[in-house]
Amino acid sequence: MRSRPLLALLFSLTLGTSAALAQESVGLDQAFPGLTFSLPVAISPMPGSKDVVFVIEKGDPAPSPEADKSTDKKKKASAYFGGKVQMVTGLSSGQVTKTQVFQINPKDGKFDAAGECGFLGFAVHPRVAETKQVFVYYSLRIDGKLYQRVSRFKVSSLSPFGIDADSEQPLITQLDPAGNHNGGDIHFGPDGYLYISCGDGGAGGDAFDNAGYINKGFHAAVFRIDVDKKPGNPAPNPHPSVITDAKGQAYYSVPADNPFLKATSHRGRPLEAGSVRTETWATGLRNAWRFSFDPKTGTCFAGDVGQNLYEEIDILVSGGDYGWHDVEGNHVFNQKDASGKKSAPGLAAPSDFKAPIHEYDRKLGNSVTGGVFYRGARVPAIADAYVFADFASGRIFALRENAGKWESQQVAKDFSISGFGYDPSNGDVLVASLAGQVKRIVKK
Repeated sequence: MRSRPLLALLFSLTLGTSAALAQESVGLDQAFPGLTFSLPVAISPMPGSKDVVFVIEKGDPAPSPEADKSTDKKKKASAYFGGKVQMVTGLSSGQVTKTQVFQINPKDGKFDAAGECGFLGFAVHPRVAETKQVFVYYSLRIDGKLYQRVSRFKVSSLSPFGIDADSEQPLITQLDPAGNHNGGDIHFGPDGYLYISCGDGGAGGDAFDNAGYINKGFHAAVFRIDVDKKPGNPAPNPHPSVITDAKGQAYYSVPADNPFLKATSHRGRPLEAGSVRTETWATGLRNAWRFSFDPKTGTCFAGDVGQNLYEEIDILVSGGDYGWHDVEGNHVFNQKDASGKKSAPGLAAPSDFKAPIHEYDRKLGNSVTGGVFYRGARVPAIADAYVFADFASGRIFALRENAGKWESQQVAKDFSISGFGYDPSNGDVLVASLAGQVKRIVKK
């Protein structure tokens, strides 16, 4: 992600064939009149409920009392306090209320919400009534070093819903070389496994050379793990990021049909046995900022933030390699000119990389926010379309497949769009904005 004055506080995500500009064909209304949120970054469902959604708040840029007394401006600017989960209820009746049900407060480090860090992902176990579990993705510092973490927490009560903030069990704690490109989206797929997006480690141009490897760590990929440790699913390979119990056992297993479980080479390089991150499901992604599953087909769509020239939308598949940092969108990525200013890159030659279904350039925006596939009937202008946005330009697009070709159309515009979700009571598309609002897309 790149720094811009408007985005410096937030993310530096980045965007890509151009979509057709059009007059706005849908409207945006307040989804929950009277309710506001602090830097809402994601919207997550309560499995089995048509009355509840969760809004995840990234983390507030407010100095702590200790930092507030400091004369060190950098110390003040880097002091952040907790991201939260707000539960919105009453969707079916229209009498909505908001209740805080959780706040991040790690015991072994300090929560970090600076820049693109913070509370980035939240998912309730699909069988929560049975397992009493939720999962989170957030950033923290341990002994001054930055990490990205996936943890499990226990649900203390189902009615009223509550999460035990002291019950944290970290699953993965990945050392992070830079504060940007953190991915952070987590979802349970239709198969019941937990999917996790992680960025390439940050800086620019894949500076840490993570994207072309599946044996370095939890970077540049969407990972797929079994939090239930079902019989027949093997343990993950050892790694400093994989947290283990007193017996040396990880707190999750790896689905037996994960695509790289038996990999002996990747991108033409041999792999040592036991070194592969077998959790990898789809790789070669720069910073998959928001992915989702089509509720009808189960197809996984992702918005992958580009470097400087192109943003892309991908259909993620098991074992897919999406080519970063060899390619950016459909184009060759020139490492020696990360700014992209010297000359326009050529189209990438046919290869084993999975091509995006859509890319757009800087005429339309420069930081894609992946969206959701709308299967409702209340808003015909986006029916059977993948709805996504650009964080920087605020443009909202509907992307449809027509005779084998994906075509997009701008349908609306808003500000600082950070995530999408659904209203489970009627299937409406919900839009989270870091400006502090959650809106719904409505018929104009």
